[in-house]
Amino acid sequence: MVGELRPSAPDSRVRKAPNRQSRSCKVCRIRKVKCDRVKPCHACCAHGYPSKCVYENIPDEEARPITQAEEIRNLRAEIRELRTKVDERRDGSGDQELERLDQLEGLFESIRSAPSSVVDQLVREIRSAHGGVKRSLVKVGPWEGHEAYEGYDYTGGSRRSVIPIRRSTRDSSWEVNFNDPLQNEDDENGELEERMSLSSGSESGSSGTISVMSMQRPAVDIFVERFVDAFSPEVDIKSGRAGALRAAAEIRMFSPLISDAFEAVSVAFFGRSVQNKEIEASGFRLYPRVLRGLQDALIDPERSKSEATLVTVTLLLAFESVERTTHSGVPAHVRGAVRLIEHRGPENHMYGVEHLLFTELRPYWIGGAMATRQPSFLAREEWKTIPWSAGTTTKDILHHLLDLAAEVPALLAQSDQFQEAQESSVMGAQEMTVKQAALWNGITDLTGRFYQWHRDWVECYPDGPPQEAEQKGDQGFPIFRRRDLRTGAVYAATKLIYPNLLLAQTMCVYYAVRLILSSIDTRPVDRVSLLEKYELGCGICRTYEFYILTAPGNMINRLAFPTRVAWEAFPDGGPERAFMAEVLSLVERRHSLGLWGGNMSELSTHKDSPLNSDP
Repeated sequence: MVGELRPSAPDSRVRKAPNRQSRSCKVCRIRKVKCDRVKPCHACCAHGYPSKCVYENIPDEEARPITQAEEIRNLRAEIRELRTKVDERRDGSGDQELERLDQLEGLFESIRSAPSSVVDQLVREIRSAHGGVKRSLVKVGPWEGHEAYEGYDYTGGSRRSVIPIRRSTRDSSWEVNFNDPLQNEDDENGELEERMSLSSGSESGSSGTISVMSMQRPAVDIFVERFVDAFSPEVDIKSGRAGALRAAAEIRMFSPLISDAFEAVSVAFFGRSVQNKEIEASGFRLYPRVLRGLQDALIDPERSKSEATLVTVTLLLAFESVERTTHSGVPAHVRGAVRLIEHRGPENHMYGVEHLLFTELRPYWIGGAMATRQPSFLAREEWKTIPWSAGTTTKDILHHLLDLAAEVPALLAQSDQFQEAQESSVMGAQEMTVKQAALWNGITDLTGRFYQWHRDWVECYPDGPPQEAEQKGDQGFPIFRRRDLRTGAVYAATKLIYPNLLLAQTMCVYYAVRLILSSIDTRPVDRVSLLEKYELGCGICRTYEFYILTAPGNMINRLAFPTRVAWEAFPDGGPERAFMAEVLSLVERRHSLGLWGGNMSELSTHKDSPLNSDP
């Protein structure tokens, strides 16, 4: 009978499904697209957000996603195993292993340098095979912009990675190194020069002779490791976080743009650090391609907000700190990074690499905002809270200071507007009085909050406040000599010793921001005195020895902006600037940082500074 219920025949459509966790990543579930269960998955990589690929509550081992790092480790292990077999079988019986080895080496070279469409195809092949690529690989390049890194090993006939490498000998001369197999996994953390074996010499005798390295471990990987160790050293929390570029390097294989940027920067940095112009020039040759790729990404509405774009802009800033190609290079990239961060919005800086790049480099972004002398979006409440709302990191003493520093640009703009009104006489006397009172009130309020921050965070610092000690010129470090402003006498000041690097950096930022604010302080009472300004500048100089001799890698770049501010606080021709010139020269020599090769005028906060003007 129509409509009659049949209890004995349950409807399969209402059968309850077993309770199990979805195996798609969070982003794919939200976007309702197919997920390949690799971490980061192809969909997240394709959209430029690999660090946002998150799998929640995976219940069992079978459901656990495969990580990209696991895939790469497996391929590297297979390469090592095959290389060992080939070396053991020199009688021709290892042809199959040799063919497989060539395939895998070609795969690595293609992923490193191929266009994104080719890389996507290769990644799909790896994932679909679940154990390696079984069919013929796409042949390796030459791709546009990579010709300098590829070639043939005419002794063996197979394609290898080609890049000029040199090592310093005992007599400080440079000799060419060839054919480093890099077979021993234990060598991964060793020095590159010690792993290179000397050849019998170049028949041509040309200074441009190149060396040929096995693709078991691409030469560019070694350069990237050197760069990451220098610019993103592994430090404890009390030294200040420095893992942003290290985290970015881990995802570079999934973005051709990031890969090219890391290659250009790391090769140029390595060449500069070993004083080899050929290697340094190799990085320069790839630099225009990175700029073109970045420009293409910036004009694309979706790609402009991707983490790959933010990483690349940051890497180009690092490149300019190394090479200092022009005086406008660093300011241009700082301005570009700040505009990109605003375009992305605070919600896009809550997780992963994007969060680390925003928070770790926040002193640079706020320093750039102060140099523009215009109100900054970084002073808005959402930019002080939302990036930390997910608990990825927590605010420390430095970030609480930066919350106040972000308000300085608006006061600088207010002061500039008031001075222009005074010079042009466009305002009446009453209106000018109101404007001046508003400016003075703002300076009074912010100065009071700086003093309160110092009482709450520095005087009560858990590891203790800074201590004074005698300068001894340790490790050839210059002696800072200062003036007695009352008598005019010049004497060696005491140096400042800090419990950790984080407090040392924070205090230098504090001194610098106070100096910038004091430059517009014209209050009739409670104004920052000339003596206090001088002490703020001396505080930065007295911190140099501790920070520069203690900081690992190139974390000393974090003092670049305070250094320029202190330089402007001292008179020309005095002992203070003479000391700073010695420090700048020392840093450039020891750390291969072109930015420190002068007085860093491009970081000035004056009205006519490079940071305050668009090219």
